[in-house]
Amino acid sequence: MATSGADEPIALIGPHPPFRGGIAHFTERVGSGLQQAGRLVLAISFSRLYPDVLFPGRSQVEGDVVTDSDPVCTIDSIDPFSWARTAKLILDRGATAAVFMYWMPFFAPAYCRIASKLRKRGVRIVGLVHNAIPHERHPGDRLLTRRFLRTCDSVIVLSESVRNDVRSLVPGATVRLQPHPVYDQFGEPIAREAARERLDIGESTPMLLFFGIVRPYKGLNVLLDALPSVLIERPEAILVIAGEFYEDVEKYRAQISRLDIGNHVLLVDQYIPTGEVRDYFCSADVVVQPYTSATQSGVIAIARHFGVPIVATDTGGLAKAIGESGIAVSPGDSEELGNAIRTQLSSMQARLPSVDRPSRRPEDSWQNFAAELLKGISGLEG
Repeated sequence: MATSGADEPIALIGPHPPFRGGIAHFTERVGSGLQQAGRLVLAISFSRLYPDVLFPGRSQVEGDVVTDSDPVCTIDSIDPFSWARTAKLILDRGATAAVFMYWMPFFAPAYCRIASKLRKRGVRIVGLVHNAIPHERHPGDRLLTRRFLRTCDSVIVLSESVRNDVRSLVPGATVRLQPHPVYDQFGEPIAREAARERLDIGESTPMLLFFGIVRPYKGLNVLLDALPSVLIERPEAILVIAGEFYEDVEKYRAQISRLDIGNHVLLVDQYIPTGEVRDYFCSADVVVQPYTSATQSGVIAIARHFGVPIVATDTGGLAKAIGESGIAVSPGDSEELGNAIRTQLSSMQARLPSVDRPSRRPEDSWQNFAAELLKGISGLEG
C-alpha cells in the first residue's frame, strides 16, 4: 500500500462549492485545512450530484460563490463510465491517497467503483463518514454503506454515534473519531444591531433561530408546538425559520395557524446564501435544533463560531457539540424544549458580545482536523 508524501496529491472526493449545503462546505474546509498543512489537494467534485427528478429542492448550486478549491467536476452519480474516468484521472495525477465524503448510500455505487480501481493501484482509501445510516431510510441502505466501508483502509467519523454505526456494519473496521470543527467561513461576527437592521428585526425582540434545510427528522413541528409556552413568558419573541423546505411547507403553515402563532413566526422558505448566513446568527438570541434524530450538526458549528447559545436535542452527537452555554433536551418533547428556550432567553447576559470572536479550543480548528485526517491517511492508530 502506497503512502502519501507531501509532494503527492491527496484526492478529496465529494461535492465542492458551488454545490449547496453542509457537505460541500465541509469538503471545501477540509481541503483548505490540508493545504494549510502543506499538502497538495486534488479536488474531485460532481458534474451531476442528484438527478433532478430525485432532488427535492429548487437548485443544487449556489451562484456567485468564491472558492479556492478549483475542483475537477468529473463524477456523474448515475453514469458508471464517469466513475472509471474519475479513477483514471486520479491515478494519472499521481494521488497516493483518496478521501471520500460519505453521507448517503445513493453515492455508494459510484464511490465503490472509483475506490476499487484506486485500491488495486495501491492508493490508500479513507472514508470520511458523516452518516453511516441515513436519517431517512430506504431498503438497501445498510448493504450499500457496508459495501463502501469495506473498500476503505480507514474511516474517519465526526461523532460517537456514527462510530457505533460503522462498527455495527463492519465489525473490526479501523475508525477514528474527530469531532466537527467550527465553521468560520461565513465571516467575522458583526454587531447585533447591524445584523438585525438587515433582517428588519427590532433590537429588543427576543429571536429564536431554526436554520437550515427543513426535513421531517429536524423536528420543526416540535419547536412550533413549544413556541406558545415561550410566548406566555416572552410575548414579544419571534421564531425565524431560515431555510428551504424539502417537504410540504403547507402542513407547517397549517400548524402555525392552528397554534395562533403567525405573528411570532418569520418563515424564510429559501436557501440562505453564504453571504447572508452571518446576519441570521448574529441577530439570534438562541439557536434551536429540535432534531428527532441526528449524528452531528453543521448548524451547531456555525452557532459556536458566532457565539450564539444553543438548545438542541440529546440525539447523536449534538449534546456533546453544543458547548457549555448550550442546553440539551429529550427529542420530541415540546414541553422540555419550551422550558429550555425560556431558560436561555432569561440568561441572555451569558450571550457573548456579538462583535467578539468566541474563544477557540485547538480541537475546534480545521488545521487540527487536517492533522488528524493525515494520521488516518498514513494509517496511524489512535
